[in-house]
Amino acid sequence: MKQTPVEVNAPVALTRRRFLKTGSGVLMGTLMATGGTLAALAPSRTWALTMSALTDAEGDKLLKVTRAIFPHDTLDDAVYALVVKDLDAAAASDANVAKLLRAGLQDLDQRASGDWASLDYLARENIVIKMAGTDFFEKIRGTSVVSLYNNEMAWAHFGYEGASYDKGGYFDRGFQDLNWLPDPDANASPAKA
Repeated sequence: MKQTPVEVNAPVALTRRRFLKTGSGVLMGTLMATGGTLAALAPSRTWALTMSALTDAEGDKLLKVTRAIFPHDTLDDAVYALVVKDLDAAAASDANVAKLLRAGLQDLDQRASGDWASLDYLARENIVIKMAGTDFFEKIRGTSVVSLYNNEMAWAHFGYEGASYDKGGYFDRGFQDLNWLPDPDANASPAKA
């Protein structure tokens, strides 16, 4: 399933009523580098994600949990926000998911003896690792696999050009330009008959 990118520099439809509504939040950020591949796709360096079930603090924590489970130092938060977007949509449509996510976030704070999000990265990561196998961890991990890696912003960041079938196959796209492995010996690739 193809993910739509986070709307960059889109106006956030945030009325006073929506802001005051329990459980709604806005997750916002700025792209890390102006010269990166993600910045080239985006018309602006700022992004915003309006959430319907989660608060901005919950969204921020979920983004940090996702980053701890799938750490990519140079991958921008805007790509991780796609996971939060999908988790928020699941929480909005299923009260059990909302309850699971909120309980997991509370568990993080309890394990941190305070505010998990305020800890340094390694301390946060160690706590998340200890939660591996819990329903909370697995929900985020499962959602992340699709949301994080099946979108064009992540593909651009990692240099993935997309599926081969719609571009004439790998060979016609320069598959033979492999330069990160040693050349195989002549016996490994016999000549065509």
